[in-house]
Amino acid sequence: MILQKLLEKSNYTIIQGNLNVDINGISYDSRRIKSGDIFFCIRGLKNEGHKYANEAVKKGAKVIVCEEDIQLENKEITIVKVEETRKALAIVSATFYNNPHKKMKMIGVTGTNGKTTTTFMIKSILEKEGHKVGLVGTISNHIGNIIVPSERTTPESLELYKLFHEMVEKKCEYCVMEVSSHSLALDRVYGINFDVGIFTNLTRDHLDFHKTFENYYEAKLKLFKESGISIVNVDDNYGKRIIDEISGESLSYSVKSESDYKAFNEKCESEFSTYDINLKGKKETIKVGLPGEFNIYNSLGAIGASLALNVSIESIKKGIKDVVVTGRCEKVGKEYKLPYTIIIDYAHTPDGLDNILTTVNGFKKNRLISVFGCGGDRDKVKRPQMGKIGTELSEISIITSDNPRTEEPIRIIDDIIKGINKNNYEVIENRKEAIKRAIDLAQAGDVIVIAGKGHETYQELKSGKIHFDEREIVDKILKEKEKEY
Repeated sequence: MILQKLLEKSNYTIIQGNLNVDINGISYDSRRIKSGDIFFCIRGLKNEGHKYANEAVKKGAKVIVCEEDIQLENKEITIVKVEETRKALAIVSATFYNNPHKKMKMIGVTGTNGKTTTTFMIKSILEKEGHKVGLVGTISNHIGNIIVPSERTTPESLELYKLFHEMVEKKCEYCVMEVSSHSLALDRVYGINFDVGIFTNLTRDHLDFHKTFENYYEAKLKLFKESGISIVNVDDNYGKRIIDEISGESLSYSVKSESDYKAFNEKCESEFSTYDINLKGKKETIKVGLPGEFNIYNSLGAIGASLALNVSIESIKKGIKDVVVTGRCEKVGKEYKLPYTIIIDYAHTPDGLDNILTTVNGFKKNRLISVFGCGGDRDKVKRPQMGKIGTELSEISIITSDNPRTEEPIRIIDDIIKGINKNNYEVIENRKEAIKRAIDLAQAGDVIVIAGKGHETYQELKSGKIHFDEREIVDKILKEKEKEY
């Protein structure tokens, strides 16, 4: 594609060279440059893209897009200057892939917790209605039935538009996606007008990046300024604030407050939840294929979005009942017919841990044994909060390591312990040993919750990522225990 065509929707200045350049591809990583590419100098959290402009040229880049003055050794290369390279990257990527986001109905879900489950619920509902759906999220990306690995909750704009393009090529009519606060703050979704935006909740997380809670909220708010209809949880005070601060159409959902879609007569069982709701003037009973009140909230957001898209109530009910989400309140080891229950869950925030442990306390027959830690290189304030929650809501807690990254695991554990006021916990730094200890302690009627990693199949250490799948670990431990009997 000719450079002039790619830049037609951007504000730019030509520093050197000309616009009559044929572009083969786009990159913001100098290591991935191929001959004939355009290179965007992006300011990252760790790297400064402007430093790699000459390296990109040596690899074959024909055009450099920057937001500050740069000097190139090759004077024949075209240099384009823009105000913000991240926004320019999003605009150019959309044009390069022929604006695929405009060829699908776009549904965005944001919030601290519940994004993944809500997106899977909506995907399930739309598929029951007979539609082909793309999904972008934490666990994986989906192009209809094709599963594509996911490296982050919301990809960089270049990868995002490539994914949209592949969805359109495969005839997807809808794209439902998790929209992280990072992606909103870093303009990864810049230029996307969502048909529906959903707000789940806002609790403490990512303050290592956003610095203040107000910044965190303002990042989330961006989604609803770019949404045709906003579906908002008004049991959350920040949800009420969103409705007050946006000018577009909004619909509310709740369990406690008055709202457009309010759940009542809730019943939470160990395998599922049910509730009643008034839809189109008629009382409907909804069965959620996942336990816990927090999944009732997730289903309400999915219902609001689906009704805004004119989906039938029949498909809504079927989709919510049949939804399956890896690593979200996922029972493992069922084939061993254990006298106790083992659950793996992604809960890695204070609110998330509170939700899963409160849910389990609602159906346990004996004790709750929790295994959890906190991630390294992240907000340290939540560590003692999670320590307090874990030990207050469990009969036994085992504090362990969880993606320590560049930090020493025991230092993270020390921070967690600072919030604990009880003596019902053990410290076992090795996560495999912590899981084994929980299983060794389990008695009939107990529930073990292994929290923090959920769908993840790795552990992030100082030396890098290693394979670590808790399903495999539990299976191996249970097989070894079988041999003992």
